[in-house]
Amino acid sequence: MTRRTRLTIGAFSRLSRLSAKALRRYDELGLLPPASVDPFTGYRYYDESQVERARLVVWLRRIGMPLAGVRGVCDLYGTDPAAAARAVRAYWAGVESETAARRDLALFLADQLARPDEETPPMTNPTTLIIRHAARTDRGLVRETDQDTALAGGRLLAVADGFGTDGGPAGAAAIAALRELDTGPAARPASGTPDGLRAGDLLNALEDAVHRANTAIGDLTDSPASGTTLTAMVWTGSRLALVHIGDSRAYLLRDGGLFRITHDHTVVQSMIDAGTLTEAEAATHPQRTLLLRALHGATDHPTQPDLRLHEARAGDRYLLCSDGLFTTVPDAAIRSTLTGATDPDAAVDALIALAHEAGAPDNIACVVADVSAAPDAPAPKALHAAL
Repeated sequence: MTRRTRLTIGAFSRLSRLSAKALRRYDELGLLPPASVDPFTGYRYYDESQVERARLVVWLRRIGMPLAGVRGVCDLYGTDPAAAARAVRAYWAGVESETAARRDLALFLADQLARPDEETPPMTNPTTLIIRHAARTDRGLVRETDQDTALAGGRLLAVADGFGTDGGPAGAAAIAALRELDTGPAARPASGTPDGLRAGDLLNALEDAVHRANTAIGDLTDSPASGTTLTAMVWTGSRLALVHIGDSRAYLLRDGGLFRITHDHTVVQSMIDAGTLTEAEAATHPQRTLLLRALHGATDHPTQPDLRLHEARAGDRYLLCSDGLFTTVPDAAIRSTLTGATDPDAAVDALIALAHEAGAPDNIACVVADVSAAPDAPAPKALHAAL
């Protein structure tokens, strides 16, 4: 019988590249306890077999993984290495997603610092712009219930795709939390800027609304598996402020071209961004529905949304939709339909009809909004929603 060598904490520290202080800390946390402790001297002794786990701890900490995640990966590695590998990939996908969100915010801040609102030149086109819109959800042909929510108001456009046992109420609660942006103080112009509303104030109001939505979901459900995506726009007069979290999408049809203006917060999208997966492979990937960011109701680590501003032009057409549309209807067909539809209502009906022709395996939510010139702009329409 082969007897394994016991290592002192100093020898184990040299082999594992972990300091004695770190080893004592990991022992206290139960992450890397010694094989034995001398009952008289209190000296810690480690087994040679623990070196591999210790080195894994070092590597995981070097990529910034929190200790709770390190413990989970290490435990998985001992029983299911493939699951441990998936956990590491999922963690890093989340890091890249959060980095992308911080990058977008940094670029926005740099732009605002270089050109603050107070110094923004007047709009060269004095024509008032207005939006006309339509919103609709559809259960599809397979699901028993409709957990999608779509809303179009005088200034607010939004879609939410709920998931889990309380997904439908979660999506409705998220959009309800944003309704103040349609008629409340955040939506009413202030003086001193071309649009009558400071960009920073509007984006702050959007972020606050998302936090209210997350709190509302937390009050609604205790299930960590329930939640919702949220993609919404607030109209300011010449700009659309966008808030986005999850994998619902916003598209812009401009001058015949279709542009996606949101970034999916999914594992497969992060793999596409890293160059390890193609768009075609992503369509059939087993983790294509796994979200990196969504509204779950958690308040200890609230999810940060993407926030952006888009300059609107007369002739623009915007589409907000859940994945029940774009996973079944190709972008080329979406572009063709948006181009050919005479008005937002016709566009929404035609897009949902295309999803049905493709089998409609999921719920479908669509909001279509047209930007047009109107020298004498009417008052915003009364709020209407498909809930």
